[in-house]
Order: sequence, then structure tokens, then C-alpha cells
Amino acid sequence: MKFKLNLVTLALITHAGMLSGAAIAADGYGIQNANTEKVKFEKWVCKNCKVERGVSGTVGVGAGYSSSDDIRSANAFATEDGFAGKVDADVKYIGENGYQATIEAENLGMDNGSADVNVGKQGQYNLNLNYRQIATYKTDKAMSPYQGIGGDNLTLPGDWVHGGSTQDMSNLYSSLNPLELSLKRERAGIGFEYQAETLWSTYVNYQREDKTGLKQASGSFYNQSMMIAEPVDYTTDTIEAGVRLAGDNWYTAVNYNGSIFKNEYSELSFENAFNPTFGAQTTGYMSLDPDNEAHTVSVLGQYVAGRTIMNGRVYFGQMTQDQDFSTSGYGYQLPTESLDGRVDTQGATLKVVSRINRQLRLNASYDYSDRDNKTNVEEWTQISIDSTTGQAAYNTPYDITTHKAKLGADYRLARGHKLEGGYDYRKDERSYQDRETTEESTLWAKYQLSAFANWNMWIKGSYGQRDGSTYQASEWTSSEQNDLLRKYNLADRNRTQIEARITHSPIDSLTLDFGARYALDDYNETQIGLTESKDLSYDASVSYLINDDMTVTAFYNRQNIDSEQAGSSNLGAPNWYGLVEDQVDVLGAGFSYNNLMENKLRLGVDYTYSDSNSNTQVSQGITGNYGDYYAKVHNINVYALYKATEKMDLRLDYKMENYKDNDAGNDIAPDGIWNVLSFGSNSHDYNAHLIMLSMSYRL
Repeated sequence: MKFKLNLVTLALITHAGMLSGAAIAADGYGIQNANTEKVKFEKWVCKNCKVERGVSGTVGVGAGYSSSDDIRSANAFATEDGFAGKVDADVKYIGENGYQATIEAENLGMDNGSADVNVGKQGQYNLNLNYRQIATYKTDKAMSPYQGIGGDNLTLPGDWVHGGSTQDMSNLYSSLNPLELSLKRERAGIGFEYQAETLWSTYVNYQREDKTGLKQASGSFYNQSMMIAEPVDYTTDTIEAGVRLAGDNWYTAVNYNGSIFKNEYSELSFENAFNPTFGAQTTGYMSLDPDNEAHTVSVLGQYVAGRTIMNGRVYFGQMTQDQDFSTSGYGYQLPTESLDGRVDTQGATLKVVSRINRQLRLNASYDYSDRDNKTNVEEWTQISIDSTTGQAAYNTPYDITTHKAKLGADYRLARGHKLEGGYDYRKDERSYQDRETTEESTLWAKYQLSAFANWNMWIKGSYGQRDGSTYQASEWTSSEQNDLLRKYNLADRNRTQIEARITHSPIDSLTLDFGARYALDDYNETQIGLTESKDLSYDASVSYLINDDMTVTAFYNRQNIDSEQAGSSNLGAPNWYGLVEDQVDVLGAGFSYNNLMENKLRLGVDYTYSDSNSNTQVSQGITGNYGDYYAKVHNINVYALYKATEKMDLRLDYKMENYKDNDAGNDIAPDGIWNVLSFGSNSHDYNAHLIMLSMSYRL
């Protein structure tokens, strides 16, 4: 099809490098079809389009102080208790002949800081340098008698008194010392892109991540265990590289992605805090995450044929792990010195979208993935420290092959009326599982209405069924497992789901939004296991521009998940039943007032509150309540932004977090369980405050 050019067409041609063009081409009006033979491009000049050369943007610094008696608040404030500083930047340089550079920094110097630098020539090449820091904090009040924490050899004090139970450890409390459970990650990377004058381009990106800290682990001797601090000192190197080729209506690329993971520690040793029992063993050993590698090569492409777009991807990958086994304290002969693990992956994806006419569009996709475990199967001596039986066991090479197919259509019934529908299919084939094959089919439909002024509404419903091959619980599991037990991810299931959303703007300054979702999972063939799950959620939000200077926003969200399960205490028919009720409430509001003090001052406040709680009830003749678990958090941010000069702004932020939870699993005294030496009470109940003064300067 040929058509004459207008200003819009010329603009599309000019910026074609910034647009995918796929949606336009799908309608048969692709840019490549434009008739440009008689266009005099040299006379087409945008007189009002001026590119500001030189340096522009903003730079800023900030300093603040955080006050908290619980390190968990650093997850919200991005800084621990005490002074903090940061650097922010959003700077751009545009030079002659397309040379340009950008510097972006956000909270650099704090726990969630990042920086990104790009230097290059537009449309030809670009060099990128990036940095990111991420930290997560669990507690700084965990208590442990072990020495050498942070390393791979944990020892007890010289005067430690062993006991048959924690209550018999007479100097337990005098030996306890606090430790911090937290993880910090630092990422640094470099990348380069090159765009040739012809149809090809290439890129390469390298990134290194260092992850350090301590995480909670458990060491055991038969039926006695101790909570211990596992050291984390990981290094992960990743590299991505590829070559791209593009034509008028096609695109293809070859990409490589690889990662190499290394752990500074291969094992963790720990002394037995209890009286030696099983084998009179006084020191235990635990293997830590092994070094491993993963590599993937993929080929992808896209082709536009009139109103039809086709794209696909084929990939091949391999994961390997060949670190020597940890044999400290192990008295049996191993069949091999290392796992020599290898898993091959491969897959393919194909998608087709075609617009039949102005009303009807069809789409289809197929996704195939295969995970083939090539690890050698060896015979291992089975240590009988619990109810396991037999003298030999074998490592199992689990494989899985997944097929996914989707068919869909959307049809424009009339102006403002749109109907969508589709069919989704999934088949999983597993080896050495209770169920080797599962198949799932889902039908869905969606109706969207926007015919009425200032209204936008849609409703979507779906129904799906999952079944599969014969369940073989006794063949692939131990004899101690109930044959009637069904794993929820493999069991037959009927899923019904409906969701809807309404958005309304009665006046230009007011927007109302409401949505709801309900899903019912019925495990109709399960006698032992999860039998039913209900998920109900809804949300509402409002945004109101009171006047040119004042804006108020608010939102609320609730989600309820009720799960029913059945169990058996005698490996037979169900004789007890459980109900887990989870509820999450989140609400928030914000208010801002601009242009105070002769248009120099802006004031604002943001508030959020979340409350998640869970309750479990079990009935076996009588009903018992496990008690509520909850976590409640209030967050407030009050700020003032003052325009000190034409180029300099000052901002003052005050943040407060109030957090409280009652997780019973975190509220156990070191000797609260006779055969478990715990970290002590680690529940949270705190008020934390942060005040931050920052300055930004416009270049």
C-alpha cells in the first residue's frame, strides 16, 4: 500500500529509530510502505525544535540522622541508626555531532543507592558504567553462645557446660552474645553498545555482585539442634553479549548469557552444645552453597508481513556444578569425589499476532521448555538417623518438560465496546514424581466498556481444570507417606476466577478507581492435603485536585485467603481438618500544598499502613486455635520543599516507622524448647525516626 505523506508521517519517519513500529505495521500502514520519492527532506526543518547543547540537569546532596533501637527499620530508611549521607544527580551533556553523556545517581551512599553513567554518540555507540547497593536486615538481637561467627568454624566457650537438654546448660545465658542477621549486596558493571551504519549492532555487558553477611541456619545431631549463623560471602559474575541484525520488516539477534557463582566457604563446622548422643559426635559439619556455572545461548527474531507480526526465540543452556564434596566428620566411603552435576536446558517460543480487519485481531503462541538432568546416578550409603530404611539410596535425576499454548482474539463490537477471549493450555511431563504428567486447560473471556464519557469498565472471567496421569504416591515416596496424600501442585484442581475494574472521572479534577478479584481453587479429588482455597481481594483509590495548589490522594486494599486442608494421624482416612485464614490490609493517603510563600514553598505528607495477620484452626474432635500471627506497620513522611533561589532547592524530610509483629517462631527463649538451642526472642516492636536535609542545584 502507498500513501501520501503528511506531518505525522514525517515525524514517524524521523523518529523511527525510537519506535518499534510493530503496532503500526500490523495494521498495514508500516513506515516502510510510505511513498517518500517526492519528499524534499532538506527543506523540512523544524524551526521551533532547538536542541540545548552543553550541560543540564540537577545535582544534590543530603545529610540526615536516623534514630532506632531495631535494625529492621533500615529496610525502610536505607540506613542504620546514626548519621547518613547521600548524593543525587540527574545530569545530561549534549555536545556537537551527537556526542552525549548522562550521569544518574539516587541515594548514593545509602543502603539502596545506585549510580548510572552513559557516554557515547547518539546512534553509534554507548559506554555504560553502573553501580547498585542493596541491603536487607532481619535482626540485630539474635543471641548465640558460639564464637567465631562470621567464619566457617563455630566453637563454644571454654567453660561451656553440655547438657542433655537446653535447661541443663547452666552457663547458657552468661555465654550469649548478640549478632546481626543481615545481607548486603554490591553490584558493579560495565557495558558497551555499538550501532553500525549498516543493519547490524552489537553489545556486551559485564556485572559482578558481592553478597556478604549472616543468615540463619540450623545444625543438628539426631533429634537435637542449634540455631547457627551461616556466613555469606558470595561472588557472582555475569556477562551478556549479542549481535543484532535488522531490516525494514524483520529483526534477528544472537545472544549469550552466562553466570559464574563462587562461595568463599565450602562448609561450616560447629561444636555440639548438647551431650554427645548419636555416635558420640562432638562436632558437626554442614555443606554450604557450592560453586556453579550457568550458560545460555539464544536466537530470536521478528518478522512483519502486512498486518501479521511473527516473533520467536530458541535457546540452549547448560548448568554445571563440580565442587568436591565436604567429607569432614563423614565415615562412609563416597562413590565419587564430586557431584559432577550437569543440567541441560532448551526451549522455543513462537508468537503470532494478526489483525484480520479493523474489528478483529487474533493471536497465538507456543512455548516449549525442557530441563534434562544429565548428572550421573550413584549409589550412596543411607545413614539411619530418623525413620529412613534401607542401606542404599540413589540421587534422582529429576527432569521436566513443559508445553504451553495460547489462542486468543479480541473483537471490537462497537465504539467503546470490546470483547476478548482465549484458551490456554499447559502440559508438564516430569520424571520420578508422584505424578508424571499433568495437563491444565483454561477458558477466559473479558468485556471492556468505554462508551460512556469519563467511564472505563472491564470484567474478566475464567475457568480452568487440571488433571493428569495416575497418581503414584507409594512408588515415588517413602512407605511412611499416606497413599491418599496429594501434593497441591500436582493434584486435580478446578479453578474459577472473576475480576473487574471500574474507573470514573466525574470531573476533570477527580478520579475514582475500584477493582475486585475472586478465585476459588477446588481440589475435588484430594482426600489428604489441600482441599480448597479461596482468594478474595478488592481495592479502591481516589485522586482529587482540590485546586491548582492542593492535591489529595488515598487508597485501600484488602486480600483474604482461606485455605482448607485435611490430614490423617494414622496414615488412613482423614481424621483432622485445618483452616488457615490470611488477611492483608493496606491503606494510604497523601496531601500536598504547592506555591506557598510567593510560590517558593511546597508542603506534603504521605501515610501508609499495612496489617497482615494469619490464624490457623485445627479440628480433631475438638477445635484448637494456634493463635494469631500479625505484622503491623505505620509509615509517615512529612516534607517541605523550599525554592531558595532560581537554581537551588532545599528539602526537609521527616520519616517515622512504627512496626510490631508477634511471630511465635521468632519469640522462643534460647532454652524455650528442650532440644533446640534458639537465637532467643527476635520479634519486633519499635518506633524509628529519620530526618534528612537535602539540597539540589539546577545546572
